[in-house]
Amino acid sequence: MTLDLLPIGQDARIVAVDWAALVAEEAQRLQALGLDAGARVSVAHRGVFAGRDPLAITVGRMTVALRRVHARAMQVEPV
Repeated sequence: MTLDLLPIGQDARIVAVDWAALVAEEAQRLQALGLDAGARVSVAHRGVFAGRDPLAITVGRMTVALRRVHARAMQVEPV
């Protein structure tokens, strides 16, 4: 399953990231924030408008706003 489909509040671990699907600068920023294979994440909130962007993703003690297209590039498994 991809991160954008993870139910709110469900803990998961990132198992793979399709870095080629992202712009290089965006991929580098996400890696700097700790969003890489092995990271434990959860969806805290989804946007309310038509695209349901952005997603609020919890990574450790930090909450990061993430566009749905970026979350779609991350494969996760529930833990």
